[in-house]
Amino acid sequence: MQDYFPVVVQVIPLDNYHVQVFFDNGKIVEYDASSLLQGEVFKPLQDIQVFKDTCTVLNDTLAWDISGDRSLSECIDLDPFMLYELESINHLIA
Repeated sequence: MQDYFPVVVQVIPLDNYHVQVFFDNGKIVEYDASSLLQGEVFKPLQDIQVFKDTCTVLNDTLAWDISGDRSLSECIDLDPFMLYELESINHLIA
């Protein structure tokens, strides 16, 4: 059983369908979301502007608020454990 439950505190969407994901313990990863765009549920995110504008933190993880009302049940969100398992990065966009 894992002792740490990863909590995402900030996300920065990039122009290449990648997202920099910041965790509450200081870890930073970069997630390549391009492979998700083929699925029907992710179809709205194929528009890069929608991808970037709706990218946010909901449910303590990376999410896309497609409806725009910050609904925790209607957002598209990803498993924070999967994101946390990605390799840490040491370069930031800013």
